[in-house]
Amino acid sequence: MRRESWGPGWARGGRPEPPPADDAAAWIRGALPDDWFTGPPEITIDRDEIVIVGTLPAPQAGDDATDADRAAAEQGRIASFREATRDRRIGIARQLEHRYRRKVGWGAVCGDTREVFTTLSAPVMTRLRQADRQVLDTLVAAGVARSRSDALAWCVSLVGQHADSWLSELRDAMGSVDELRRRGPEL
Repeated sequence: MRRESWGPGWARGGRPEPPPADDAAAWIRGALPDDWFTGPPEITIDRDEIVIVGTLPAPQAGDDATDADRAAAEQGRIASFREATRDRRIGIARQLEHRYRRKVGWGAVCGDTREVFTTLSAPVMTRLRQADRQVLDTLVAAGVARSRSDALAWCVSLVGQHADSWLSELRDAMGSVDELRRRGPEL
């Protein structure tokens, strides 16, 4: 079926917008077993994916443990959690994917170690002028990135790191605009 106009619920890419996920964080907190994490998980939601990252208790390290020993113990704790919870995480993810029409990614933090697993990489298309392509090509030629795609992802990550507070303010402002749209004018 060909769609001639973009109505509500349709993205410009031609696929329908996923349903709102305003209650997803609460739903997730209710679905997760209480003994998985030391506190509420960090939940990040966009139009493509829901990522759930929880904090695990740090393993006991002896007084003579080196930083490398601590890092290895933290990685082991995360690997153990990942294996032990696999079936339950898959079940929760299936329910979330059905309810919110988004992929689900998982991760864990233990001490200074953070690992996000089963996460989505979404292709993004863009048109760049020559000067912008040359920036990407320089990064590839210098060995910073393997391809233009990797170079673009590197640039986006770098901007995200250095503009975090500005991006946070922008997201807050967009949330206010969404709320105003939802309420509509008072008559």
